[in-house]
Amino acid sequence: MLDVTTTHALTATSVTKRFGGLVAVDNMSFTLEEKEVLGLIGPNGSGKTTMMNLISGAFKPTAGHIGLYGETISGIGASRVATKGVARTFQLVRMLPAMTVLENVSAGGVFGHARRWGKELEDHSRKLLARVGLPNAAELPVSALTYIDQKRVELARALASDPKILLLDEWLAGLNPTELNIGIALIEQLRKEGCTIIIVEHVMHAIRSLCDRCIVMNSGSKIAEGTPAEVLADQGVIRAYLGDENA
Repeated sequence: MLDVTTTHALTATSVTKRFGGLVAVDNMSFTLEEKEVLGLIGPNGSGKTTMMNLISGAFKPTAGHIGLYGETISGIGASRVATKGVARTFQLVRMLPAMTVLENVSAGGVFGHARRWGKELEDHSRKLLARVGLPNAAELPVSALTYIDQKRVELARALASDPKILLLDEWLAGLNPTELNIGIALIEQLRKEGCTIIIVEHVMHAIRSLCDRCIVMNSGSKIAEGTPAEVLADQGVIRAYLGDENA
């Protein structure tokens, strides 16, 4: 295991992921500080979700290193990364359809970082449902929920293990304007509570209002890094999103 001494919450060093001849992530390096909200943005196909899959352990890097508070997590598998303290949501909501809302949330407390059981787990899960705005939904089947409420349940499930780092992969996608405001407010509350978060998002209003810092990817590589205002004014970023004629 690589010996890394760092105070960063997360460190990615020269991370590369190849799928045959396709380089999905190319020599990516960045850090995430504790209590920071970091935006990972870029056009479709730029490698953002692949990077999230590498951090969460779904993929093993072809090369490079990922460390969580100085401990290597690259290549150890998703279940072990979860127990180390990384939780995530997905582009498409993933519910456990045969289980109730409460059971869906409780699953995060059983298999994640801070494991709970029995009455302690149930109480914790109910508190999280109230925290995301669903205090009366515990006994409902997840099929009875609206899309935004399913996303709330997925967020509560990710929080159930008290993760060190929360990965939100386009969590705001597919929401109407009213739901979007609700979603942004929820993430803003997590930020105020000191959560350490990486957000992959296309909603620039959310990026501007929520993120301390942004990393922009294009064709698998980092092309810009800075505050939201800095990167969104960068000519290379504008070119990546809109083409040369708009840069």
